[in-house]
Amino acid sequence: MKKRGFWLITVLMTVALLGVFVMQLYYIRESYKLKSQLFDEQVNQTLTSVANKVQRRNVADHLTRKDAENKLKQLQDSRQRALDIKDLRQQYIQGAELRQAERENEIENYLNQQDSIIRVSYRAPDVISEKEYSSLTSKNGDKLDLQMDAIVDLKSLILRGYSMRTKPFSAPPKAFEFKSMQSLPDTLRYLVFDPRDGSPGFANVPKIPNDLEKKFKREDDIAKKQLEIKIAALGKDTFTYTRLSVVEDVSKELQETNIPIYKRINFDSLGNLIKGELQAHNINLEPSYRVSLAKKDSTIFMTASNVKGEFLPENTYKIPLFGNDIFRDPGMLFVSFPDKNSAIVSNLSATLASSVGLLLVLVFIFSYTLYAILKQKKISEMKTDFINNMTHEFKTPVATIMIASEALKDPEVTEDKNRLKRLASIIYDENVRLGSHIERVLSIARLEKGELKMEIEEVDMNDLIVIVLDSMGLQLEKKNAIININTEARNATVLGDELHLSNVIYNLIDNANKYSVETPEITITTRNTQSRLIIEIADKGIGMTKDQTKRIFDQFYRVPTGNLHDVKGFGLGLNYVQDIIKQSNGTIKVSSEKDKGTTFEISLPLSN
Repeated sequence: MKKRGFWLITVLMTVALLGVFVMQLYYIRESYKLKSQLFDEQVNQTLTSVANKVQRRNVADHLTRKDAENKLKQLQDSRQRALDIKDLRQQYIQGAELRQAERENEIENYLNQQDSIIRVSYRAPDVISEKEYSSLTSKNGDKLDLQMDAIVDLKSLILRGYSMRTKPFSAPPKAFEFKSMQSLPDTLRYLVFDPRDGSPGFANVPKIPNDLEKKFKREDDIAKKQLEIKIAALGKDTFTYTRLSVVEDVSKELQETNIPIYKRINFDSLGNLIKGELQAHNINLEPSYRVSLAKKDSTIFMTASNVKGEFLPENTYKIPLFGNDIFRDPGMLFVSFPDKNSAIVSNLSATLASSVGLLLVLVFIFSYTLYAILKQKKISEMKTDFINNMTHEFKTPVATIMIASEALKDPEVTEDKNRLKRLASIIYDENVRLGSHIERVLSIARLEKGELKMEIEEVDMNDLIVIVLDSMGLQLEKKNAIININTEARNATVLGDELHLSNVIYNLIDNANKYSVETPEITITTRNTQSRLIIEIADKGIGMTKDQTKRIFDQFYRVPTGNLHDVKGFGLGLNYVQDIIKQSNGTIKVSSEKDKGTTFEISLPLSN
């Protein structure tokens, strides 16, 4: 039943550990799937953002280019208009200069004509200045009484039929030139004499008559109007365009089907855009990417470091760059992460570490529990063997004492003094034997509880070994044991309890004697090393395996004896030996080989 219970507990613990292990694997797998899904979502969001920005940048580039073209056209048109206006104004100035020259001739002809008429119509006309005119003009309206010579035009005399006593005078053909007319006043004043009575008077001639002035003004207005009409025909001062018109133009350009995709993408900025968006979404992996046509497998651009690389389906993500295009190829952006799995696993490092740590703790607990169970099972088995051995060891002397006691009841036995003495001796020996067993068990119990009191004193181990051998003489002789004593230690004095140290030697010699198949051969050696005493007890008995040598100092453990069926004991002797040696500040080691013998080596500090 106990064995079945042990295996049931072991199976249950194993199943529980496997369950926990499976749960950990499931948790890690689900965590990996969750991280992978999260990574996929982040990459897809990144690619969507990249595609949107590529489209917006494409439109923005078109708008910028169109705006630049319009501004350049505006500047060119403005410059051309300015040149045209300058030419028109130059033509206008040239026309004004030409008209001015013509007007000067007309005015000059007019003034000379008027001068001729005055000279013909009046006697001795003379041009006077405004100052002279003012001085000659009567303020009260009286006529002037002047003495002057009269000059009469011959032609006028003939025409008018005047008879003159004076000498005829012919006027110069041209009295005025335009250069001299620049200094003339607006009205020319002539001092004239009436040809009939010779009375003086004044003749006024405007420098520019009203009809000519109106004519000149009308010509200037016409020329200026013509200039304004020509300037207006050139257009307004600036080349005007609205943002809506630019957007409409760009929209028309974007719908053109003959523009290849490589002209719509700035590949220099595409890589930086992808990396920037990945970092914005907390992805620090170095991507590989390429741009291909959507309608046929034709790569347009690929990162130089991955020309020979493969875009594996499980690590590659794709998205159309111009998904809204209907008439043109939208193009496809492929982004691959060769280190995707390692990145996800690195993100799971904390989870994996905690899971592995928990699993190791569980394995340790399971192992320790299993070890404790096995140890307890062995201890239980050894205790059972100990109880059986102890029962047997106690039962034998008790049975012997009982038989001897019953024999003492027989009158015939009591009459025979030799038999009576022999029975009394048997009862005594068995009683001593029984007491020895009891004392050994009690010593071990006290030793475990720390209640064993040791009387520390100087002990000569060479002498103690001889004393123990003498006390064991009968049982050694019973098996014809060969004892070899090599007490070479010059200093064999140690500090310890003589009784317990003698028990240590006794137990080791007794084991060497009991665990020998044939005639026991026991060698006891003592020697000094620096400040320690070394005691070796070697035999040529059945020996032990390595596993057995590791356990011989365990409590209740007994080495299997094979064909030796008369070996008695509780499995407490070597445990007791080890505890005594430790309390004496010493060490004990064992070396053994199966079927060749065993050697115990005790090291104790010297008393000095």
